[in-house]
Amino acid sequence: MGERTRQVLPSVLSVLLALAVCWLLIAITRDADTATRAYLQMLWGGVGNWPAFLDGGSTTTVVRPLGEAAMKAALLTLTGLSVAVAFKVGLFNIGAQGQMIWGALAAALVGAHVSLPGVLHVPLALAAAAVAGAAWASIAGVLKLKRGVHEVISTIMLNWVAVSLVDNWLVIGPLRAVAEGASSITGTAEILPSAQLPRLLGDSSRLNLGFPLALAAAFGVWVWLTRTRSGYETRAVGLTPEAARAAGIPTLWRAGGAMALAGALAGLAGAVLVLGTEGRYPGSLGAPYGFDGIAIALIGNNHPLGAALSAIVFGILRAGGTRMQLLGVHKSFPELIQGFALLFVAGRMVWLALLARRQKRAQARAQGPAQAGVEVPRV
Repeated sequence: MGERTRQVLPSVLSVLLALAVCWLLIAITRDADTATRAYLQMLWGGVGNWPAFLDGGSTTTVVRPLGEAAMKAALLTLTGLSVAVAFKVGLFNIGAQGQMIWGALAAALVGAHVSLPGVLHVPLALAAAAVAGAAWASIAGVLKLKRGVHEVISTIMLNWVAVSLVDNWLVIGPLRAVAEGASSITGTAEILPSAQLPRLLGDSSRLNLGFPLALAAAFGVWVWLTRTRSGYETRAVGLTPEAARAAGIPTLWRAGGAMALAGALAGLAGAVLVLGTEGRYPGSLGAPYGFDGIAIALIGNNHPLGAALSAIVFGILRAGGTRMQLLGVHKSFPELIQGFALLFVAGRMVWLALLARRQKRAQARAQGPAQAGVEVPRV
């Protein structure tokens, strides 16, 4: 078994085991038939009801679920990348949620109050979100590198500072949309049409430019980490900071740059949410995709492409979760699957030990016949 397979297999087995455990929980509390049908509903809700479509059903039975899954996968990919990039330099970024909040707000303001052609407006809003997220993450980076403040503490606290400043003050106070007539508007003003991310399948699906953008970001991070000098130095700082410093690598710059990049990726997630689906910064950002990014990065083995694949899997599951309600299963069940998968990944040493034992048995069986066929020379 190759080293790459040994690294990937524990994550795959963890997800499969989590699916099996959660199916068993439904089967125990309800029955096996309900558990199976609930899983089928979750699958159809994530990738589309292909049997119904092939039987003459409407295309919306496929394109609408795919759009929902892609939208969630894009957000999970970007926040997962945010956590994974910080991991590569030896930092634990718990602050993707706060960085995402600031990115969403920046994108909403640029999208609503700047008038430009779409070909310029969308990139400008995305850039503003990335800068806002990077700036917020850099606070924790500076505190860590200059004052020795642990990044776990600072990023957690900065999350709540962001919530308090944005959700509890700015979007309900100075930046709140102006109500027209007797209507009541929550959140910021609606973004201009020129700032909206283009929908790839028209109005029948919410699949928009955010999904290929997230995949491109994952590929770009992978190329940077594996094919560039700065990426190599970043990984070296994360693995052995003292040796990297002795080799002349600017460790402070590499660590600070990685933290800023992590914040920029989380900020882009906020922009994709606002420009792609919400159309404004809502009264509250809603689902904690920033915290979900921690699970996505760990399940993806802190690899950019692994995080993207993990995000796609759980994007599909979470998009289909609402359909499980048709059978009386709560829509948050996919989050339980994600939690179990993360728990099992945390015990990856158990998986690696089991795989090593299996490999030793295979080697012993392979060596057995060879040894039996050797003739002992006679004296």
